[in-house]
Amino acid sequence: MEEKLTLFKNRKRFGIEKNIDIIFKNTSLVLSSFVAIILLGIILVVFFQSFESFARYGLKFLVTSEWNPVKDEYGAFTAIYGTFVTSFLSLLITIPLGVGTAIFITEDFVPKVFREIIGSFVELLAAIPSVVLGLWAIFVLEPFFRAFFFFLNNFFGWIPLFSTEPTGRNSFLAILILVVMLLPIVTSIARDSLNQVPKKLRNAAYGIGASRWKTIFSVILPAALSGIMAGVLLALGRAMGETMAVTMIIGNSNVFSWSLLSPGYTISSMLANQFGEADGSQVSSLFYAAFVLMTLSLVVNIFAQWLVKKFSLKY
Repeated sequence: MEEKLTLFKNRKRFGIEKNIDIIFKNTSLVLSSFVAIILLGIILVVFFQSFESFARYGLKFLVTSEWNPVKDEYGAFTAIYGTFVTSFLSLLITIPLGVGTAIFITEDFVPKVFREIIGSFVELLAAIPSVVLGLWAIFVLEPFFRAFFFFLNNFFGWIPLFSTEPTGRNSFLAILILVVMLLPIVTSIARDSLNQVPKKLRNAAYGIGASRWKTIFSVILPAALSGIMAGVLLALGRAMGETMAVTMIIGNSNVFSWSLLSPGYTISSMLANQFGEADGSQVSSLFYAAFVLMTLSLVVNIFAQWLVKKFSLKY
């Protein structure tokens, strides 16, 4: 087989075939360059639009919470805090749910027909528009968890995260709706990664007497870890940039609070709420917040590529 491939590579090619290869190569290069050009263009536009606020407020914009168009004073700390808290806490809940569901689907715990049905239902979650999920959170999720929120406040109010009395829409609800939105991403990618693990690794583990759970945690998961981590960090980027569902349920308050039971803000929800009516320096401040969000997303993606490469080499 290798000899045939060598002969195929070394064969003489006619002029028209060479020209087709050159055209294909150059066309692919031009088209792939558009991605980098578009990304660079977006970054430059957002940066230059935010330069007025960046020059005026500097890094103070990142650590202050006052947002007062009348006094022309702006700070995005509340929105940045809300973005981090909702994104990372939702991911913390999603990882065991998503990876556990992927293990349940890929391993033979139940008949194949049931596993396929469950997998289809999980993937269908990704097809539901975020505005529909937001409405569902308002009319179903919030009433269902209301008593639970009061329980957290009554018994764990000494913890800053549950220190305020629940008042309807809050950051905790935004975390829960993000879990619903991130679950199909983590589950689908984790399932594909687990399915790509060679069967001979499973059989070898069973052959030396390892139990099913020992095989899953000691052999299968480490072998699929790079793909699972890529899915997790992709979900994190989605959580940081999610707008509509979070805007509808988080409460949209710029008053800073450590508590998850009080109304909050994210950068995306702030942009969605205020950009339509913004004027003057407020527009530049919103672009500044958008540039912060874009920078965070780029950092997450770069870190994801590094982490995936690291785990790929290790396992």
